[in-house]
Amino acid sequence: MGIGLWMLCATAVFLAIRRVPFGRPASWIAELLTAFVSALLLGALATALDFGGWNEPDWRAGLFVLLGTAAITGSVRFVRLAATQPQ
Repeated sequence: MGIGLWMLCATAVFLAIRRVPFGRPASWIAELLTAFVSALLLGALATALDFGGWNEPDWRAGLFVLLGTAAITGSVRFVRLAATQPQ
């Protein structure tokens, strides 16, 4: 159940960031993979920090994954955008 919560949070972040047109790549696959991989890593970190686990949903782990995934996917988009800008 905890992993389901993490994936739900990753899906919510992915759907939210796809609505923001600034810096959005044409392909959505990379952003979806970034959201899911970061949600799994952050969920594992939440489990290691002992708030929530992979088999027990906890609101603290969900919030941690939601905000962390938003920060990571936003950072990836920022870095990709900065790399394409001429200096």
